[in-house]
Amino acid sequence: MPDLYRPKGLSSAVTYVNPKAAYLWLETAFGFEPLMVILDAAENIAHSEMSYGESVVMIGSEWSADHKSPKSLGGVNTQSVHVQMARSENIDAHCDRAREAGAEILQEPDTQFYGDRTYRARDPEGHIWTFGVTVREMSPGEWDKASGLKTRARL
Repeated sequence: MPDLYRPKGLSSAVTYVNPKAAYLWLETAFGFEPLMVILDAAENIAHSEMSYGESVVMIGSEWSADHKSPKSLGGVNTQSVHVQMARSENIDAHCDRAREAGAEILQEPDTQFYGDRTYRARDPEGHIWTFGVTVREMSPGEWDKASGLKTRARL
């Protein structure tokens, strides 16, 4: 088993009505790698983690009134997860894989003004995932010119 103690950083915890089905689906649809599953006495997921590159996503069940799946909230999302792919990865093929696994594609792959190609998908319980891959490195000045926006480090 890999080292389960991570350095300083961020990870996301995503709540599902059926975390077992979600865990398997995320592997099939998005290529997330199984990292760890902790089961309770009834063989239900008590805690689980999957990796994607150096990142970790935790997959869990609804365990309080504040931890609900969009499926239990009429499809409402209070967050979305962005997954940055390696430059060598084919985002169009990744989107096709997700679609074949049953993801609802909300935004087809499209190159953005800042040089990333992205697509957006909804999983079977309603979570929204965005995947991106850098296809053209651009300076902030270049993407500001392309978008009409202003990029700064601070407010």
